[in-house]
Amino acid sequence: MTDQRSDAPAPVAPYDPGGPYASLAPLADGAQYVGGRQHHGGSGRRHTLVDPATGGTAGEYALAGTDDVDAAVAAARRALPEWAGATPGERSDAMHRLRAVLDGEAADLARAESVQCGKPTRLTEEFDVPGSLDNVAFFAGAARRLDGVAAAEYSADHTSYVRREPLGVIGSVAPWNYPLQMACWKILPAIAAGNTIVLKPSELTPATSLMFARAAHTAGLPDGVVNIVTGTGADTGEHLVTHPDVAMTSFTGSTAVGKRVAALAAQTVKRVHLELGGKAPFLVFDDADLTAAVHGAVAGALINTGQDCTAATRAYVQRPLYDAFVSGVADLMAAVRVGHPADPATDIGPLVSHAHRDRVAGFVDRARAYATVVIGGEAPGGPLAPGAYYLPTLVTDAPQDSEIVRGEVFGPVLTVLPFDTDDEGLALANDTPYGLAASVWSRDVFRTARASRAIAAGCVWVNDHIPIVSEMPHGGYRASGYGKDMSAYSFDEYTQVKHVMSDITGEPRKDWHRTVFRLPAAPDDRTGGR
Repeated sequence: MTDQRSDAPAPVAPYDPGGPYASLAPLADGAQYVGGRQHHGGSGRRHTLVDPATGGTAGEYALAGTDDVDAAVAAARRALPEWAGATPGERSDAMHRLRAVLDGEAADLARAESVQCGKPTRLTEEFDVPGSLDNVAFFAGAARRLDGVAAAEYSADHTSYVRREPLGVIGSVAPWNYPLQMACWKILPAIAAGNTIVLKPSELTPATSLMFARAAHTAGLPDGVVNIVTGTGADTGEHLVTHPDVAMTSFTGSTAVGKRVAALAAQTVKRVHLELGGKAPFLVFDDADLTAAVHGAVAGALINTGQDCTAATRAYVQRPLYDAFVSGVADLMAAVRVGHPADPATDIGPLVSHAHRDRVAGFVDRARAYATVVIGGEAPGGPLAPGAYYLPTLVTDAPQDSEIVRGEVFGPVLTVLPFDTDDEGLALANDTPYGLAASVWSRDVFRTARASRAIAAGCVWVNDHIPIVSEMPHGGYRASGYGKDMSAYSFDEYTQVKHVMSDITGEPRKDWHRTVFRLPAAPDDRTGGR
């Protein structure tokens, strides 16, 4: 595949170095990165990037086609022997260099993430980018600790040990809500374990994934270890998932699409890792610190404008605290500032697109027929009207089986329901097909310990909601998927475990052979059988 395609027109982007979309300038040379070269997509179709904060055009690029996927997979296969054959220390050194390159580009990454997603710069500068850089640092170290079972004689005649080996080419599909962090979660454990990767970011938010791949090249990772193809899920994504040379698919997104991915991957019997939807319960017992719970609920519900699969979405509050909790959340939500992402005073920005804003609004509008919208429930007017904004929204009086309680809204919307007994609260928390995350709020350590055991979720926070660390795993139960991101546990997804068993006797005739054929008398080895 060539560096530039003559049939792909240059972007129509307002990539003015001094303009509002200057941070998206890396897309000017194309949204594909294959074998160490950036180029324009070959699908013949173009995608317009819309600024979620203003509704204006932020840029345009050519989408990838199936030929681009084939070329990326081929590049990853060519790079695999060298990268998989490198020592853990060599891979670690390369990833430490990558960390240094990304650290030098941190400000650019934060600006690009803010512009393409509508995230407040405070969020990208203090959460998205630092968290991503910490992930790189963690996996640079973890690359040297691909542990197996130490050598031992589990059979009297043999020594056994376990090798962890790379799977091969990984084909990953990442979502639009945390483009840089999700690129890190997909790429880093894969390459730390010696695999090569083709990542398909969302067509809505390709810039920071592309910047990551360019940084990998600058850091000296071999060409083809990290490849980016930016296209739609229906063609580029599905072609990547079904590609016979892809050994594993890792997908983050909705449960509905995750089911489709699993079905497609089954056609080539490849390994599948799924991180899917969530509907996190926020369980407040009657002895909880009310102020802490109120602040935790608002922060947990509104992080990333609610576009977070672990966001606090269902608050269950024991009845003695219920009225005060609802009042406190309404007051605090009213004080949250919705504004342009570039304004340092902005607390939450727009949703990722107008279509997604309308989807969120639809959930709330339908809920008015059976529930109470205490605050919010509309898009702001005035200067923010052209953007994809939606006000922080609090809903009460909704039945447990209603859409607003059970469906994944994925916006700045919190529902609050009361409960009476501890058993009832735990039952309500678990009354969901999902199981990604949850939190429990109480001063009683026995209460929180019981709840942590009883709630079926991959992560349970106690007296907090949302924090993550690179050393700990992230992944769900049930309809929230399977497998882990981050932490050393993620190597279970990206490595093949091989048992090596070596004879230690030197005897040509093994005792177990008699289960297959009668053994003649053993010769006298000292005389050669004579």
